[in-house]
Amino acid sequence: MVSDFGTKTIYHHYIIILISVLLFSCGNEEKGGEQLSHKYTNELINETSPYLLQHAHNPVDWKPWNSKALEKAKKENKLIIISIGYAACHWCHVMEEESFKDDSIAKLMNDNFVSIKIDKEERPDINQIYINAVELMTGNSGWPLNCIALPDGRPVFGGTYFTKDQWAKALTGISDVYKDDPDKVIAYAEKLVEGIKKSDLIELNTEITPFKLDSIRDYIKRWNTYLDFEYGGQLTDTKFPLPNNLAFQLRYAFQNNNDSIKDFTETSLTKMAYGGIYDQIGGGFSRYTVDEKWHIPHFEKMLYDNAQLVSLYSEAYTLTKNPLYITVVNETLDFVKLELTDDSGAFYSSLDADSEVENGELEEGAYYRWTKEELQSLIKEDFDLFKDFYNINDYGKWENNNYILIRSSTVSETAKKANISIEVLENKIKTWKHTLLKAREKRNKPRLDDKVLTSWNAMMLKAYLDAYKAIGNEAYLDSAKKNAQFILEHQLRADGGLNHNYKNGTSNINGYLEDYAFVIESFIALYQATFEDVWLQKAQALNDYTLRHFEDSKTKMLYFTSDMDTDLIARKIEILDRAIPSSNSVMAHNLFKLGHYYADSDYSERAQQMLTNIIPTIDDSPSAYSNWLSLMHNYVSPYYEAVIVGDDALKKVKELNLQYLPNILIAGATKDSRMPLITNRYVKDETYIYLCVNGTCKLPTTSIEQTLKDIKQSY
Repeated sequence: MVSDFGTKTIYHHYIIILISVLLFSCGNEEKGGEQLSHKYTNELINETSPYLLQHAHNPVDWKPWNSKALEKAKKENKLIIISIGYAACHWCHVMEEESFKDDSIAKLMNDNFVSIKIDKEERPDINQIYINAVELMTGNSGWPLNCIALPDGRPVFGGTYFTKDQWAKALTGISDVYKDDPDKVIAYAEKLVEGIKKSDLIELNTEITPFKLDSIRDYIKRWNTYLDFEYGGQLTDTKFPLPNNLAFQLRYAFQNNNDSIKDFTETSLTKMAYGGIYDQIGGGFSRYTVDEKWHIPHFEKMLYDNAQLVSLYSEAYTLTKNPLYITVVNETLDFVKLELTDDSGAFYSSLDADSEVENGELEEGAYYRWTKEELQSLIKEDFDLFKDFYNINDYGKWENNNYILIRSSTVSETAKKANISIEVLENKIKTWKHTLLKAREKRNKPRLDDKVLTSWNAMMLKAYLDAYKAIGNEAYLDSAKKNAQFILEHQLRADGGLNHNYKNGTSNINGYLEDYAFVIESFIALYQATFEDVWLQKAQALNDYTLRHFEDSKTKMLYFTSDMDTDLIARKIEILDRAIPSSNSVMAHNLFKLGHYYADSDYSERAQQMLTNIIPTIDDSPSAYSNWLSLMHNYVSPYYEAVIVGDDALKKVKELNLQYLPNILIAGATKDSRMPLITNRYVKDETYIYLCVNGTCKLPTTSIEQTLKDIKQSY
């Protein structure tokens, strides 16, 4: 495709095609390195994003994305370099060290381009457009994402990680083509932008499409061919947790008595908990691994991954009662509290993959790796047992005689093999973790990205609630409430809208659909845990604001950006459930629930229409629609409303929450309420449970046991 605009010389063709073929699959996730010299300072010095600040002393004349930078490009008729990454991204650091700190590369960029650096987490709207462009051009994408665009922002060339030599050749070739024959570059950009606008085009589906369980079963059968039943996860060389996929598979297996999918899901959860992707010493999950057995991660720890995985393991524990899962939940939340929580109750974004070593350089995974000699000196007389449990052997070896701790057996299996009791081994494991944690704390810690993102905070808010429901730890509920108050006090504007970002006491960047979707979801969950009406009311108010400012009136889908954001070349509709569920699928769930709570047919019909619109696209890749499929399951099997009203309502809902109930909407009150589900159901000195499906209710009961029996009859 690139060759369509580069016909001036064979050389120009060669440069562009060479870069297209060789480079676009190289990048995955990265970030910018710390600046040790201040010989140069660019405009990023005035930003608050840790990622942008990492590039503030590059010789490249970086500019933030704003009208001033865009006007400069138009005025000087210069192509724009749009370079996108994030603070915890290893390969972003690598490209910075190799290219963006190099004076000769900086001169090439400064003389011929306006260079704009973007934190993808601050500006997911911009990232969405240009990653879509690179995918259309190359079939691949990742970070660092480097796109070259016309002065008006329309992309013409892009890729991920480039070596210094490749980057220089690409810049020179594209700059020459634009100077010699700009019309062909512009013509190509026009075609590409049209492709971007059409790439996720969703049409209004007016056909009556009954949702069928058989359809979901067919999706599952095709999905199964891509699953790794030995190690869990997808059949790929690199392993991403994809918690929304596993959450749906757990639900499907449970509601359809599918032992194969249940075993797959539990295998995935166990292997991840045993693997190097999970920090065996300090808790918390890394972004992904570069091998099939979850062993060697790219070591960045992201808030959104850990939030979703806490929710997933909490739900799985309520179903399986596997103590490993609750250990993972507790240890991960300990990590979040220690490393990613502000005194205000807000949650920070991530920890870097890299940390400093003795020579002052940054190395990936340096904080987490161990040599055999280090471990022997720390564990001492228990080393043989420790070595067996954490595979200090060929199975656990990484590189350069370093080890990443990884398990391959249960505590009971290891205890039996060592001829000791489970209790003795568990105590030893606690001692080992404490010892290694103290030793590790003497190392230079990975750098912290301390910006606060509304959407990710809402995910962690819900994670705390899911953990509270599964375990009953009141401290988890307190953390959830504190974060909800932070969102209300700092991210909710006077006009009823949300801001996306918070840093250094300043709330900014108009919120995206993901912010509204996840905050609404978390506020509904907080209502369900506390029966405090205010959280459901806040959820409804935010929902109505979202419909006013994000709706595509033709399809009833929702744009990623609001109608107040007008400076981008395209307005996208996000529908694919990837590392996190798509904002549209989360909103469809929210509308479904609010339709039940408020007996609002408009909400209910919108949710159904959104799902109906998606039906024609699911066949392409069922795994990319897992959250949509979970919503579909609400329609194809009994979906219960459990309403608990009376003085002991909170006590009874805590009992109910200890069970795995994926097909239930919980409402309740300790007194009379105007909510449609509760009106006229309060009886003084009694606590009744009302169980209904589609408006048909069983006789009220005071027994949780009877309620559970009635629900489980549908499985």
